[in-house]
Amino acid sequence: MVTVLVSLLTTASLVGQVLPRLQPLPARAPTPAAPEPRAFARRSGPDAPTEGEVLAKGVIQETKGQWRYLRGAAAIETTELLLEADEIDYNEVTGEAEARGNVRYRSYVGGERLNAARVEYNMKSETGKFYEVRGESPAKIDARPGILTTSSPFSFQGKWAERKESRYILYDGLITNCRLPKPWWYLRGKRFEIVPDQKALAYNSVFRLRGLPLFYAPVFYKSLERMPRKSGFLTPTFGTSSRRGFMAGGGYYWAINRSYDAQYRGQIFTQRGFAHTVDLRGKPRQGWDFNAFLYGVNDRGRLREDGTRDRPASGLIFSFDGRADLGRGWQARGVVNYLTSFRFRQEFTESFSEAIFTEVNSIGFVGKHWNGYSFNAVFARSENIQSSADGDKIVIRRLPQFEWRSRDRKVWTRGLPLWFSFGATAGMVRRNQQTFQTRQFVERLDVEPRLTSTLHFKDFHFIPSVSARETHYGSSFREGLLFGENIRRSSREFNLEMLAPSLTRTFDPPKWLGAKLKHVIEPRAEFRYVSGVERFNDIIRFDELDVVANTTQVEYSLTNRFYIKQRSGEVYEMLSWSVAQRRYLDPDFGGAVRRDQRNVVAGQIDLTAFAFLDQPRGYSPIVSSLRMTPIPTMNVEWRADYDPLRGKLTNSSITVDGRIQQNYLVSVGHSQVHCVALPPPGGYPEGETDRCTGGSSGVLLSPPANQLRWLVGFGQESKRGWNGGFFGVYDYRVARFQFGNTQVTYNTDCCAFSVQYRRFAIGERNENQFRFAFAVANLGSFGTLRRQERLF
Repeated sequence: MVTVLVSLLTTASLVGQVLPRLQPLPARAPTPAAPEPRAFARRSGPDAPTEGEVLAKGVIQETKGQWRYLRGAAAIETTELLLEADEIDYNEVTGEAEARGNVRYRSYVGGERLNAARVEYNMKSETGKFYEVRGESPAKIDARPGILTTSSPFSFQGKWAERKESRYILYDGLITNCRLPKPWWYLRGKRFEIVPDQKALAYNSVFRLRGLPLFYAPVFYKSLERMPRKSGFLTPTFGTSSRRGFMAGGGYYWAINRSYDAQYRGQIFTQRGFAHTVDLRGKPRQGWDFNAFLYGVNDRGRLREDGTRDRPASGLIFSFDGRADLGRGWQARGVVNYLTSFRFRQEFTESFSEAIFTEVNSIGFVGKHWNGYSFNAVFARSENIQSSADGDKIVIRRLPQFEWRSRDRKVWTRGLPLWFSFGATAGMVRRNQQTFQTRQFVERLDVEPRLTSTLHFKDFHFIPSVSARETHYGSSFREGLLFGENIRRSSREFNLEMLAPSLTRTFDPPKWLGAKLKHVIEPRAEFRYVSGVERFNDIIRFDELDVVANTTQVEYSLTNRFYIKQRSGEVYEMLSWSVAQRRYLDPDFGGAVRRDQRNVVAGQIDLTAFAFLDQPRGYSPIVSSLRMTPIPTMNVEWRADYDPLRGKLTNSSITVDGRIQQNYLVSVGHSQVHCVALPPPGGYPEGETDRCTGGSSGVLLSPPANQLRWLVGFGQESKRGWNGGFFGVYDYRVARFQFGNTQVTYNTDCCAFSVQYRRFAIGERNENQFRFAFAVANLGSFGTLRRQERLF
């Protein structure tokens, strides 16, 4: 059955989600220039034609007036083309030529090669007719991510064709970029019009796959320009989902002008409602550009078995990314994200990582960098979602905040060198969550000048620094209540970093490992002393600036590195293992750490991302990071924290990535966080030992997690034949296969077929999806499988 498309198919429709490039709008529109002709290989040598010369040759040559009759291996050649045949009649005055029998035409300018039974051609006007024509044209490779490419030329054949100046018209023929005589696909039509380097048009054409008609197009358009852009309808999409029902959609691409374009795509979900997607892009001027994206769904709610519907999850996602060069060194940049509800994200987003992401961040700034200084006016909003319940989130806003910083500048060179730097911020901040909220604008001012020096003793290097920090807050927090009372924090910091000499030794390893093995040991130590923070627990937490606490701490680390030198001379790092720990000489951080609650201070968060302070303690967990490359195509990484206080690994994350013979891909990762419960005030009730099972994050120092993810694949994006892959995520804690993605792709010499099955089991979402895509090399792809959702 032939599907009738009553719309104009454009380049944008074929490339799916991959949009063409934009150009900035010029100050004054230039006169359009003709495309520069491409130069293909032509014959050279003393017998080659010169500019304006026409060479005619044949085994038998006869001249009668203006006509020359060439018989046997006849040929006419100029600097632009070559015409060969069994017989050629050529008029030297008018330039007319008629070729018969095994006619071969070659263009040195466009690279076209044509074979025909008979050709009538005028060498001067470069016009002619080709009968029973077959030919090929060099491929225009559109090398963009997600676009299947091939170096095979475009082939065409028809009853006859004509050339008018730079335009070719093919009648009752077909075109394809597959190998003949049995192409995978071809486009057959009554009339084709091709303007090299500009456009190709097909009228009343039928797209066939293995001879089976797929769709009919009254007009098919393909741009051959370097940066093609033309308005038109997008190809329709179809799919199925267990929660959305049958999905069908279509859209329109609008090339507003050379600097702006927009795309709208609408979809209908038979079980849920309508979805809308809008993309808007622009380059208003040189150095300015922006991208805006909007996705929303008018949801009716999922239909239950009893005929009722769930509460609708209608909502939208909006994102904006833009930058502008304001001149004189000033720049503006903004990234805006907006989400109506986390439930909408979980229900309707298309990727696993997006469905589980619990943050919505927006930031914009106007700034300038000059002579080692920087100034920024920052506007930021951070939303951290705590659960899928409406309103259960923490929103922190900086509107605005001014930042002025200086890099290290050498201010003293005699004897002990000194470098001076500083950082200063001033702004209005706000925190809003279910349990409390600050007033709309809380002033915060922070200033920190710093002096740094260096000392050297033989192979030991010391980097001491001292700083004074003054911070003012317009509100404070005391015993669960907010106060308008100002609070001032005055802290002093001394830091001493020691870099010890590395210890190295070279070994002769086993032959299978390489020619040489080098072992390097890198010791490092750092002392930090911070004092002056008196009311740590009265300070409202907005960001990392507010968790500075008194501390006297020593950090020591040891890194082992193993380098392999192969017999080819190539050197790579086979293994590196870093181990670090801190000793806290002030176990309660000047009173900042309270027993039996989660505490966050600066002396912890810059060592490990996992909380471990639920009581005063004199040492941190041991933080380990192991990276190994046993062979150049395989990587292993293991990160773990071992807590001597609890006698166990509190968290562990291991990943193994490898590729074999460029065709086999394996990636496996396991992440686990062991639960650490906070004992309730007064101890556990009788019969209760911990709160890890079913406990909320409010009574847990570190909530448990245990996930396994893997990716197994065979093939590559452009490998011919069968390619397949599987990606999965399994959660041991809830005993659920949360996400699975299986894709099978078959690549021919000129097209590709992809089928993907995905399963979501996240929160309330339990959904199965089938998606497909059909790609034509050097043209694009269409279907419901987007480029960013493919495994390869």
